[in-house]
Amino acid sequence: MNRSSLNLSPFACSIGLFFALLVLIPSSEAYDPLDPTGNITIKWDIMQWTADGYVGVVTMYNYQKYRHIQSPGWTLGWTWSKKEVIWSMVGGQATEQGDCSKFKGNIPHCCKRDPSIVDLLPGTPYNMQIANCCKGGVLSSWLQDPANAVASFQVSVGQSGTTNKTVKAPKNVTLKTPGPGYTCGAAKKVPSSIFISQDGRRITQSLLTWNITCTYSQFLARRTPTCCVSMSSFYNDTIVNCPTCSCGCQNNITKPGSCVEAKSPYLQQSINGPGKNSYTPLVQCTSHMCPIRVHWHVKLNYKEYWRVKVAVTNFNYRMNYSQWNLVIQHPNFNNLTTIFSFNYASLVPYGSINDTAMLWGVKYYNDLLMAAGPDGNVQSEILFRKDPDTFTFSKGWAYPRKIYFNGDNCVMPPPDQYPMLPNSSRRLAHQVINTIFVACMSLASMLILRGG
Repeated sequence: MNRSSLNLSPFACSIGLFFALLVLIPSSEAYDPLDPTGNITIKWDIMQWTADGYVGVVTMYNYQKYRHIQSPGWTLGWTWSKKEVIWSMVGGQATEQGDCSKFKGNIPHCCKRDPSIVDLLPGTPYNMQIANCCKGGVLSSWLQDPANAVASFQVSVGQSGTTNKTVKAPKNVTLKTPGPGYTCGAAKKVPSSIFISQDGRRITQSLLTWNITCTYSQFLARRTPTCCVSMSSFYNDTIVNCPTCSCGCQNNITKPGSCVEAKSPYLQQSINGPGKNSYTPLVQCTSHMCPIRVHWHVKLNYKEYWRVKVAVTNFNYRMNYSQWNLVIQHPNFNNLTTIFSFNYASLVPYGSINDTAMLWGVKYYNDLLMAAGPDGNVQSEILFRKDPDTFTFSKGWAYPRKIYFNGDNCVMPPPDQYPMLPNSSRRLAHQVINTIFVACMSLASMLILRGG
């Protein structure tokens, strides 16, 4: 073996290891440490055969504990395996019809090889509805509202084959919400779905069922941060604001006019101007430029308990957040006593370690976070029981490790900026002053009594 081959061998091994790792990484699955088994499962049920195809029901189940799909809603796409067309739909619609010029008489609903389907809006006529449709594409998380974590539409497919052997599953399924982030695997044939009649006396099943699993990755989403965290406490006058430029900067040349001052005389004109219905954020001009700020205030200290106030403020003038939620990581959630005015569920992503909580609003009370303005905030207080083995106010222990709003990781201040306890010398000085003050008051009282 010559010298050059010996010199190249470590490099060759590194390259080989790199490509081996790429092969091992699953392309259609992601991993969320807070929700390891969370996914959106799409069930494609063929219910009956037609002259040139079938009638199918497509149902999406959001099995993610805390991540939901908010307005403007989901868009489901795929590529047909053959030359299929969509004759008609109920509970959904294709965004484009495509070229249907070769058809005479009855024109299909969609002739595109790669259709994109969206949900219908609330208020759709009943004859165009199907169960679990028509919510504008909004899909709740499974833990927060399982009844509304399901979406369905019916599709009549032509030119597809009319038997289990001739029909083909759709390929290259995509799910946008509305942006990227979800990766969907290949359709897999599974046992037929079972359906029970309303009176419970009859059971039917689909003729054929495919399952498609979609998982979310923040890496694939590549989103700019959408929230940040500020902090304060009763034992320190310092208020730690969100880090500067957490979600953007005011003097951003590439996005001029992306914020407006709260007291600007042109505020309403800006809100109702171009982009009003585009869901493009128009935020209040701040140092952090985030649509959402979560404030954590260590409020009170009792003998056996301590209390925190959590406030969520919306700085986005163009967005109401329906069914918002927070996920907070803090070690004292294993000794949670009470949460006021918010719903609570423990996520327990690490088995027996209960340090992660999901909070969301009470229905019809504060489950809607209004747009920026006087009503654009929700707040609650949390009462924790102290654990003598772990509780402390020192070294920033009282502050959360991470906070997520609607599934997005919020930008935290650097730990060295957290409001800290006064140092021991100052505490000692305060104790001495307090002791002298109490002694003087006691002496003055005694002198007054004697003089009386």
